[in-house]
Amino acid sequence: MLAIAWVIPVAGVAAVLFSLWLASNVLRRDTGTPRMQEIAGMIFEGANAFLYRQYRTIAVMAAATTIIIGVVVGVLDESLQVGILTGVAFITGSLASGISGFAGMYISVRSNLRCAAAAQKSLKDAITISLRGGAVSGFLITAFSLLGVSGIYWFYSWVLNKPVDDVPFLIVGFGFGASFVALFAQLGGGIYTKAADVGADLVGKVEAGIPEDDPRNAAVVADLVGDNVGDCAGRGADLFESMSAENIGAMILGVAIFEATGKIEWVLFPLVLRSFGILATMAGLIAVPFLTTGREANAMQPLNKGYFTAIALCVGFLALATWTMMGTSWYWFFFCGLVGLATALAFVFITQYYTSGGWRPVQEIAHASKTGPATNIIVGTAVGFETTAVTAICVGSALVISFILGSHADVVDLPDMTTFSAGIFGTAVATMGMLMAAAYILAMDTFGPITDNAGGINEMAGAPPEARDITDALDAVGNTTKALTKGYAVGSAALAAFLLFSAYLDKVKQHFIDSGEPLSDGTIVTSLSQNLPIDLAKVEVFVGGLLGVMLVFLFSSLAIRAVGRAAAGIIEEVRRQFRENPGIMAGTIRPDYGRAVDITARAALKEMIAPGLLVVGAPVVVGLLFRFARGGDAGWEAVAGLLMVGTIGGIIMATFLNNGGGAWDNAKKFIEAGHLFDDNGVAIAKGTPTHAAAVVGDTVGDPFKDTAGPSLHVLVKLLSTITLVLAPLFIA
Repeated sequence: MLAIAWVIPVAGVAAVLFSLWLASNVLRRDTGTPRMQEIAGMIFEGANAFLYRQYRTIAVMAAATTIIIGVVVGVLDESLQVGILTGVAFITGSLASGISGFAGMYISVRSNLRCAAAAQKSLKDAITISLRGGAVSGFLITAFSLLGVSGIYWFYSWVLNKPVDDVPFLIVGFGFGASFVALFAQLGGGIYTKAADVGADLVGKVEAGIPEDDPRNAAVVADLVGDNVGDCAGRGADLFESMSAENIGAMILGVAIFEATGKIEWVLFPLVLRSFGILATMAGLIAVPFLTTGREANAMQPLNKGYFTAIALCVGFLALATWTMMGTSWYWFFFCGLVGLATALAFVFITQYYTSGGWRPVQEIAHASKTGPATNIIVGTAVGFETTAVTAICVGSALVISFILGSHADVVDLPDMTTFSAGIFGTAVATMGMLMAAAYILAMDTFGPITDNAGGINEMAGAPPEARDITDALDAVGNTTKALTKGYAVGSAALAAFLLFSAYLDKVKQHFIDSGEPLSDGTIVTSLSQNLPIDLAKVEVFVGGLLGVMLVFLFSSLAIRAVGRAAAGIIEEVRRQFRENPGIMAGTIRPDYGRAVDITARAALKEMIAPGLLVVGAPVVVGLLFRFARGGDAGWEAVAGLLMVGTIGGIIMATFLNNGGGAWDNAKKFIEAGHLFDDNGVAIAKGTPTHAAAVVGDTVGDPFKDTAGPSLHVLVKLLSTITLVLAPLFIA
């Protein structure tokens, strides 16, 4: 067995131990006043109650899907054992994804109180606690993904003695299970958090004229709960499935080169590279407190320094991994990995540019608010559309460059080893390079809801204005880090889309190799390294692509409409409480927070079902329809069109929704921070028509950036994993 493979279990266990150390470091910090503890307790209870209800619903669907997958795959492969192994992989991935969601939420709701208390002392302490609290979930989720994929791989190959080149195809169910749970977790959490946020903002800020997180607002606790179930639990499950699915996809592509060389390095390389990335990210995170002076004009600066430290170490580990495992042409794949790391950095800066208040796009939206909500929405929409250009160019460049670099690698002197397979593997190396620092990105993502909750706790507990100033500054940074994570997720999904599409074609080729049957045109498939082109001029491919991009728009419509319906219920409830209990506004009667939490939870669980089932069912229906209506290769080719074009449409749509929504949010924060001035040079304050216009724009952007956009990340990967698992179903 490969000597360097020791780093896989070592890095996985080290990440778990590191997470436990971070958790103990955070949990022993000051917990503030009894009032702060009471508020944090309500948030914790609300988040726990929702997640238990949500995951019970998901568990029922996952159990039923496990049985269906086991039966379908077993029948299609004419092997009961293959069906059982695929079903086991699916339920294992589902369970690990669910645990990742809980892990992401649990430490977040414990860290928010400590961050709120630390903000009453210093910016440095507040940054340290919020980042370390976020890092607990970041490293746990990364470790679960690495140990889960590698563990099931070793079990199937060592314990069950399955051939090395078959195992990646057997464990693809793990990625499908992770994607399945992540879709419903992200969708349900996103609907919850934005329904509560919209209700709290529109009734509280706009109608009642009270500050954000004011304790008189009945929806404020539901809003704070939503930050955890959506941005922490949902995003945790999202990135878990991203890392798992992309890791398995890269291993499948490595099988083609393994068959030509007989070297297992090509299959294990993605796991090894991920392991080194974890070690590099640990060092980057530990460095942040030493890079923070507490006097930074922008709290984002020390976070960026820590990330750059991690990236620098990733470059060194990338060189070590490629030099050790990739043979004499290792440097070509090293350059491919550098392309992935550069793409990750590019998305960090692209997202900061479009969603941070220090740059033109956000300031442009803020200035448009002076003339009302209509111009705010017009300019915000334009900014969202603009962001798609640089995203497409960046992703396209990364794919082309990594493919060309990989194609130049002289892997082996074997006649059946094509430059196409080496080029495809080059794109896989770029994707894995981009994911090396995923734990740090996830830590920055969870940083956002922790600081948001901390600000809410301080506001509701009547903390000194200085503490609220610190949490407001961190909250603005948190909005950027959350947007940054979404940009990173879109970028990695875009690179992985090509990787997973190629893996789907490999799955189809594997079927024809095993069956010995020719394609419709008489071509005999003899090797995974053989090129299998998809002709967009074929009617089934074109229509499949058309339906794929339609799926993206229809799914987004259902997700955004779900937020609108759920928000309507919470808006009416807050209005009712204000109307029937005048003492709430006077501060003499406490609102019924629990009622608002329950209404939001029930609505979110109800609304997440239809969009989720649409995504799971669409590729199956399209594939079966064309298989039986047209025959021949029409079924799997139509699914290939749906997968290819639907993925492209999903990436572009997610970019628009994520960055447009993030820009609207920080345009509001830009005004609230006093950075926008009128014609007389006077800062425009909260409560003015300009601020109200910005609140309306922020409200429009809420379901964009926190519900539909993040859910599209999962949709892109879910389309790939479900088609990978069920590919034989679409072949006549």
